[in-house]
Amino acid sequence: MGFLNLAHLKFLFDGLLWTVGLSVLAFIGGGLLGFAVALGRLYGWRATRTAVSLYIKLIQGLPLLVLLPLAYFGLPSLGINVSPLAAAALALSIYVSAYLGEIWRGCIESVPRTQFEAAECLGLRWHQQLLHVILPQAVKIATPPTVGFMVQIVKNTSLASAIGFVELARAGQIINNSTFEPFVIFVIVAALYFALCYPLSLLSRRLERSFNVANR
Repeated sequence: MGFLNLAHLKFLFDGLLWTVGLSVLAFIGGGLLGFAVALGRLYGWRATRTAVSLYIKLIQGLPLLVLLPLAYFGLPSLGINVSPLAAAALALSIYVSAYLGEIWRGCIESVPRTQFEAAECLGLRWHQQLLHVILPQAVKIATPPTVGFMVQIVKNTSLASAIGFVELARAGQIINNSTFEPFVIFVIVAALYFALCYPLSLLSRRLERSFNVANR
């Protein structure tokens, strides 16, 4: 039986940094793909809208614990070798895209219809309407739920340990295997997750209140 020491705390801190890094990768990748998903649902041809809708239903219907092994073990079977980090980032990006795409689609659709009509009266093409009229308003609406969803991204990174990626939760498990002090270790892990997630939750609520006040 070992004792918790500074080396263990450093290992936990390294796991925390990997959690942050994976969360950022998942948000960027999922955000880019999610934006394409939202546009496909709104402005795509009928076949495109149908395909995107099926994609969303498929991804939202699969547990992340299924997507992670599919990315890590499935790609090498196609001749593409990936690291645990790359596989986790890919799986999380796909998972996040299905949710952010729907969030952002709803935010774009919540822009008053009169704004679309006014943009059409100005003779703007659809991409000009989107860029100069619709998106600036939709971004304000989308910011609170997007920031709130980032909390889910951070917490879902803990599942990446299923494919051997050492993030915060997995780092806690590894240390516990050598120290056998689960209560102390996972209290620290919980505190670190709280330090990451609570500010995001607080920011989301504050942004939502600010948006509601601005629209009264």
